[in-house]
Amino acid sequence: MPEWPVVALALAVVLLSAYVIGDLVSRVLESSLRAILPDEQEQRFVDRPKKTLRVVIFLVTAIALSFPALRFVGFHTSLGSNPEDLFKLGLRIAAIVTVAYAVIRTGSAAVQRFEREMSTGTGLDVLERTKRAQTLGALIHKALTLAVTGVAGLMILDLLEVNIMPVLTGAGIVGLAVGFGAQTLVRDVISGFFLILEDQVRVGDVAVVNGQGGLVEAVNLRTIVLRDEEGTVHVVPNGEVKTLSNRSKDFAFYVISVAIPYEGDPDLVTAAMQDAGAALQADPMFRPHILAPLEVYGVDDFQPGQIVLKARIKTVPLKQWTVGRELRKRIAATFKERGIELPVPQINVKIERLEEMLKKDK
Repeated sequence: MPEWPVVALALAVVLLSAYVIGDLVSRVLESSLRAILPDEQEQRFVDRPKKTLRVVIFLVTAIALSFPALRFVGFHTSLGSNPEDLFKLGLRIAAIVTVAYAVIRTGSAAVQRFEREMSTGTGLDVLERTKRAQTLGALIHKALTLAVTGVAGLMILDLLEVNIMPVLTGAGIVGLAVGFGAQTLVRDVISGFFLILEDQVRVGDVAVVNGQGGLVEAVNLRTIVLRDEEGTVHVVPNGEVKTLSNRSKDFAFYVISVAIPYEGDPDLVTAAMQDAGAALQADPMFRPHILAPLEVYGVDDFQPGQIVLKARIKTVPLKQWTVGRELRKRIAATFKERGIELPVPQINVKIERLEEMLKKDK
């Protein structure tokens, strides 16, 4: 038996030779296909599969050269002793790699078609459906690629007469250990999967998670990343999410409360608020953000020295604060034009003479 440094050197030479041969053959095939195929077909039949083709050529060449190289340094193995068997082995490995690539490409095409179908149509829900389709599509594509690559790798090891039972047994033991030792991680991943599947929150939404609000910057299988208005980043494990409030899904309402003195006329104030809302909705800058006219509920509460009126306006997601600030500005301007006064805080002070206080004390 040769020394392991000699075997390692032989395998290094084989890998280097396989890389050079694979690069040269792939370049020749690429130039030939570009000369034959029309320009509109080059991206589909040349640009996309060229990396995979290079890997396949590299693997087949490395396997074909490794057995003669090992025999040359005195390392004998039952594989590769017969050139015909070696050729059949290379064909089988190439077939496994090709089928695995075809399955991954088919799954990728199905995911892309799913995303396109979810993105068709018009309306405000198109963007929402597109976000969900892209999130689910990326998750499915990663899972499919990992599963197919693992199965193909085990099949190739079996063809090379490598006993894969210890690998499977070790994987089972590791999986069992991980299941017991990483229960929190597993819980986070499962919760994150259903969080994405049920479309509860997406990147770009404004949400309140466990009482902490912010803009959703990332929705991963394990965590949700929020950034609040001060720029602070909050990372919440999915398994720890107890309450989740999405403030920007499909549509939003901006609620406003206006206080007037008891001497004021609620009908006059309601008309002024509606006129301000109508003027805001007619503004070309704000019209695309408003989905419905201002809705005034009427008198909502009685407080010391004032009456409270409540109203709300329906907007597209994430625009409720922009519309709400402008609405408050226009309501204030309308009140000023029509002479509507807002309540002024009052303090009642009672002053008693010193002699009267002394008499009361006696």
